[in-house]
Amino acid sequence: MRKVFILLAASFSLFGCSDLARLPDLSTVGPAPELPPPRQNLFPTVLIAPAQGWPDGGQPVAAPGFRVTALATGLQHPRWLYVLPNGDVLVAEANKPTPPAADKPSGIKAWVTSLVMKRAGAGVPSADRITLLRDQDGDGVAETRSALIDRLHSPFGMALVGDQLHIANADAVVRVPYTPGQTRIDVAPVKVTDLPAGRNHHWTKNLLASRDGRKLYATVGSNSNVAEHGLEIEEGRAAIWEIDVASGSKRLFASGLRNPNGLGWEPSTGVLWTVVNERDELGSDLVPDYLTSVREGAFYGWPWSYWGQQVDPRVQPPRPDRVAQAVRPDYALGNHVAPLGLAFSDARMPPPFASGAFVGLHGSWNRRPLSGYKVVFVPFVGGKPVGAPVDVLTGFVSPEGKAWGRPVGVALDARGALLVADDVGNTVWRVAPLR
Repeated sequence: MRKVFILLAASFSLFGCSDLARLPDLSTVGPAPELPPPRQNLFPTVLIAPAQGWPDGGQPVAAPGFRVTALATGLQHPRWLYVLPNGDVLVAEANKPTPPAADKPSGIKAWVTSLVMKRAGAGVPSADRITLLRDQDGDGVAETRSALIDRLHSPFGMALVGDQLHIANADAVVRVPYTPGQTRIDVAPVKVTDLPAGRNHHWTKNLLASRDGRKLYATVGSNSNVAEHGLEIEEGRAAIWEIDVASGSKRLFASGLRNPNGLGWEPSTGVLWTVVNERDELGSDLVPDYLTSVREGAFYGWPWSYWGQQVDPRVQPPRPDRVAQAVRPDYALGNHVAPLGLAFSDARMPPPFASGAFVGLHGSWNRRPLSGYKVVFVPFVGGKPVGAPVDVLTGFVSPEGKAWGRPVGVALDARGALLVADDVGNTVWRVAPLR
């Protein structure tokens, strides 16, 4: 055991001596981020805020003019949020599933990666549960907490269509009947359609319903960093799927998106947008994670290129034909910030937060210094992002560099406040304007 700890300490020490970011943060965000030449090292940069949890009385810091309350604490790795029409809040409590033995990654890199993820707070068992929270008196604290449905398989995205609640498990979209106001569902879920699974390097699958309720859009992340395990296991991955609600049939809607998560309809245009985690191990100043509109049939570059036609030399064999087809994203969010949550604002939020997108940045592991670990707001004008991101919720990292919390999913509740799932602090935070 002592040898294991020595090897682990040596690994973090060696990795920690790697690449240092040289670009100012403002040059890494917006529609035209600075893209320096790639920097590859023998060992990747590993710097992560070790998961610690909140001290007694601790909480994140909201932007001026807002206050923070804990809608619910003591949850088990809360990842994603969904607000029902009656105002009840659903929380997906989940973590990565155990892959089948044949798909389980092996080797020293896989071992070190698993240790890094545990250090980040991602090594806890999956609760496989969706919990319902109800704040009846509107004081920002849920009086009712109920396990709405459990025995799921690493659930993440949720979407209510009519009287059917759709849930994106790690391997399939399922549905259960839902009656407004109920606090428990005991019927067995019915499968709507399978989703790519297996190794599930990126296991989170999000869902968004079309405005007419006829289609669902499901995100599926890649099975690797840059297809280093072969393209065969990437079939149907790094993509957004369109699913017919009635039949369960599906088709690829967009591809080349390394790890898309949050989805949303931009209110003024009705256009679909997503946030995407880009690739690692090209240096602390590459590659920008991003927020982008999603064009039907478009290809966004992964794995052969990034930010449009920027070729990744690691991917073999090269595919100049695919690179030529790659669409450049709309808006860079910064390098290695790990955007997950996405929620568009509306007129219930005061200026300057009335038009734009809230984004939960889960935080970096492959950059020095740390980046992300906060919730930001990207202003929109005329259906397009403009200007620099504005901090909305910060203070997730201690002065010693430990993670008190890490933001994941974001949503607007029935009263227009911002909800934030914190999977290290095991809390759902509510950020409401002072009125």
